Amino acid sequence: MSIVAVLIPVALLLGLLGLGAFFWASSSGQFDDLDGAALRILIEDESMPPRPGSRHD
Repeated sequence: MSIVAVLIPVALLLGLLGLGAFFWASSSGQFDDLDGAALRILIEDESMPPRPGSRHD
């Protein structure tokens, strides 16, 4: 039963640390642009020349 007295405060502390990390990330702008990185891979970069050995028909 004494292990429960240790595990409950440890679990609460870890939960509060995770909640604090989430609030810090949201206030520092980590979640401002959710679609930008996902769509950036689809945009073809015209400024870079084709790599040697790649086929462009």
